[in-house]
Amino acid sequence: MATEMTYRAHARATLLLGLPLIGSHLAQFAIHMTDTLMLGWYDIKALAAVTIAGSLWFLLFIMGSGFAFAVAPMVASAEASGEGTQVRRVTRMGMWISLIYGVAVLPLMWWSGPLLVAMGQDVEISQIAQDYLRITCLGTLPALLVMVLKNFLAGLERAGIVLWITLAAVVLNALVNYALIFGNFGAPELGVTGAAISSLLMQSLSFVALAVYIIYKLPEHAMFQRFWKLDFEAFAAVFKMGWPIGLTNLSESGLFTASAVMVGWVGTSQLAAHGIALQLTALAFMIQVGFSNAATVRAGQAFGRKDAVNLKRGALVVMAMSALVSLVVVITFLTVPAPLIGAFLAPDDPERGLIIGIGVSLMAVAALFQFADSAQVVALGLLRGVHDTKVPMLIAAVAYWPLGLSASYILGFTYGLGAVGVWLGLVVGLAVAGVLMMYRFWTTGVRI
Repeated sequence: MATEMTYRAHARATLLLGLPLIGSHLAQFAIHMTDTLMLGWYDIKALAAVTIAGSLWFLLFIMGSGFAFAVAPMVASAEASGEGTQVRRVTRMGMWISLIYGVAVLPLMWWSGPLLVAMGQDVEISQIAQDYLRITCLGTLPALLVMVLKNFLAGLERAGIVLWITLAAVVLNALVNYALIFGNFGAPELGVTGAAISSLLMQSLSFVALAVYIIYKLPEHAMFQRFWKLDFEAFAAVFKMGWPIGLTNLSESGLFTASAVMVGWVGTSQLAAHGIALQLTALAFMIQVGFSNAATVRAGQAFGRKDAVNLKRGALVVMAMSALVSLVVVITFLTVPAPLIGAFLAPDDPERGLIIGIGVSLMAVAALFQFADSAQVVALGLLRGVHDTKVPMLIAAVAYWPLGLSASYILGFTYGLGAVGVWLGLVVGLAVAGVLMMYRFWTTGVRI
């Protein structure tokens, strides 16, 4: 019988696992934020193009990451139940499926220009975005593999190495960006192309570093030996659990990608402000994703042991931590939005005042959905831990598309609120998802 842990013990265990995960997510996001920051200093059109290109890339990436996210609870449950061989099997097949998916979506990014124009984007902005994606699309494969290995290590509660590798990538990315975007250190001035090359390099090096660590520090898992051998049973298990997670990710990320497209209809300055505000809200969200990942692993361990008591206690603890972070974020977004937005713009940019004004309004709206966003992502992590993925997929599909997307369009264009109206629609979708995900976990997910 499992020992009942105190709430203090749950808090300590959650922080020991969660803090390295949060740190690695923040560090990973810092790579993308560095791109946005430096391109904002370089040129507003470049910033707008990478905003729309980055939204499309992330949409395809996060959908494919569903198979990686499936690895963490499966590894945690297998390890907790003493099935060591299963740990290797599901991780390998997670990499297999991720590679297959990555190859399948490459054409969408390679020929993204006409697609973006068809969605109503400016022709020049669309061409710049396609140039960026034709390089970064090559990094999709190592990026997806990194996600699988991160989730494998998280499932084994070895997230610390992920943090250190990602921190190293942040520093190197900033240096390469500074050289290739602006033409420093004797390098050519490549602008958007330089940012894309830097991202590709970081994704590739991160995969190599994680693979080397696993080979030498975790040889008992023999992760890359006979990697080419298909394990159909494990392949099917990861696919069965991963595809609903991928579609859930698609629903939420698709809403934010659609919001970028709609804001692009309003104007280039609005799209640039949207891109900056989205970077800041996504930065805060990375903390919640770290809590969600920790919730998945710890719930997965309880699920493997059939330990309902500690599942409930751990859930209450991680939800309380998440809510506290949301409170801090709300206060920050409402009190110092202008300096945060202004940090992404050159001091002498002629559109600086306009973009900051738009961005401040968007940050106020972002403050409205912080608690709902944290609730839905933490509940989603807990549900994945108990291997419940299909109903959350349906909840996300309904909350984000028929409700959230429609509200964004109606408020943004029918009522003429522009970018602010589009963001208010996000509040609607996230609030509905937060309530329903929490209801699902506390009525069904705790029954193990």
